[in-house]
Amino acid sequence: MARFVQSGGNVVRELLKNKVLYLMLLPVIVYFAVFHYAVMPGAYVAFVDYKLNKGIFGSDFIGLKNFEFLIQNGDLWNITKNTLLYNLVFLALGNIIQIVFAIMLSEIAGKWFKKISQSVILLPNFISMVIVGVFAYNLFNFNSGFINTMLTSTGLDKIEFYSDAGIWKYIIVAFKIWASTGYGMIVYLAAITGINHDLYEAAYMDGATTWQRIRYMTLPILKPTFILLLLFGMGGILKGSFDLFYNLIGTNSVLYPQTDIIDTYVFRSLVGQFNFSMGAAVGFYQSLFGLVLVLVVNFIVRKVEPDSALF
Repeated sequence: MARFVQSGGNVVRELLKNKVLYLMLLPVIVYFAVFHYAVMPGAYVAFVDYKLNKGIFGSDFIGLKNFEFLIQNGDLWNITKNTLLYNLVFLALGNIIQIVFAIMLSEIAGKWFKKISQSVILLPNFISMVIVGVFAYNLFNFNSGFINTMLTSTGLDKIEFYSDAGIWKYIIVAFKIWASTGYGMIVYLAAITGINHDLYEAAYMDGATTWQRIRYMTLPILKPTFILLLLFGMGGILKGSFDLFYNLIGTNSVLYPQTDIIDTYVFRSLVGQFNFSMGAAVGFYQSLFGLVLVLVVNFIVRKVEPDSALF
């Protein structure tokens, strides 16, 4: 009992000592409490046959039947596979390209050129995916798209982009990398900026080339940042970029086998079929799978690189 009282007193003293910092943290705590924890009882929708007139807890309880239906009709496997593969490519290829661009910018001597290049690379991060969708349509449209117009003018046959599901795997990845490289590059560039430049000067005096400095100094120092971003990315690996996929693919069912992900499936279940229970079942599965994946990856990282693990 005495320990409990002492611990409570320490907490109070800590709050009073750093009250300004905790007040700054308060909006974030309120946000997560309201939009992430207070709505958790809504997951019960996944286990009922939800009816609007009965409400969540008044609807008939059906257990795991919503999950059984998803497994039996094959939709769950397809959307899980697509979401996982896309996000693994986004995560791996995206981080590699971000590191490459960050190192390239850090090695540029020209101050103004570096600032302009950084701004140009970061700009796509602020462009709405609605605009990206319009841009893609004008680029790949069969009748009047830029690419097909150029092919026709040179005497070549048109390409039916919106009928070929396979080609959209590469188009989606290209647009995602284009849009996200700038933001991730800033994170790695900040890590590089924090490196003590005396180390680089010492390596230069010892005769190390630029490539040797990058390989033996910059990349090892960036390793903890890479692992941390990898762990954060794993947590949302089943949360697809809905805005990107929906604005590029829309309701073109021909492309669904290669481009349908969990988020777009849930959206269609809610808006097109008004099947709230099915959408909630997929969302519950998405969150549970993500949690397990983070725990597994963090366990592996803790065994291999203890200092880089989240917990």
